Formats: sequence, structure tokens, C-alpha cells
Amino acid sequence: LGLVACGVTVAQNVNPNRNPNLAAAQVLIEQAMEKVTVAQRANEYDMGGHAAKAKELLSQAYSEIKLAARAANRNGH
Repeated sequence: LGLVACGVTVAQNVNPNRNPNLAAAQVLIEQAMEKVTVAQRANEYDMGGHAAKAKELLSQAYSEIKLAARAANRNGH
């Protein structure tokens, strides 16, 4: 699985067996990205740049979740 936001591709790297909550959060972000994209299409991409900014922030959150999982794994969790 992966998502593309503002030209940034992020692959899901959180192992759901080791970090089920973080993996679930990544899936929810993927769903949110999809909904924002659908909203953009429905509004002919005329949303004042706010939808694009939301997707950028979602992409950042997705990356932070990946980093959180890595930190948890290093700490033996």
C-alpha cells in the first residue's frame, strides 16, 4: 500500500503485527487522502489550495507515524 500527496510517495512501513495501532492510523490517513482527492474532483480542484495543504499535512503525519513505529521498535515495544 502507498499514497501519493503533492508528488510525495509514502509507502506503508508500519508492521501491523508489531504496531497495530500505528498501522491502523496509516490506513486511516490513506482513507482521508482518498476522500480529500474525491472532494477536490467534485469541486473541480477549486478549493483555494486548502485541500492540497491538507494532503501535504496528512503525508507528513503518515511519515511521523512511520518514525514513531521505528522508535517503538528500537525501544523493544
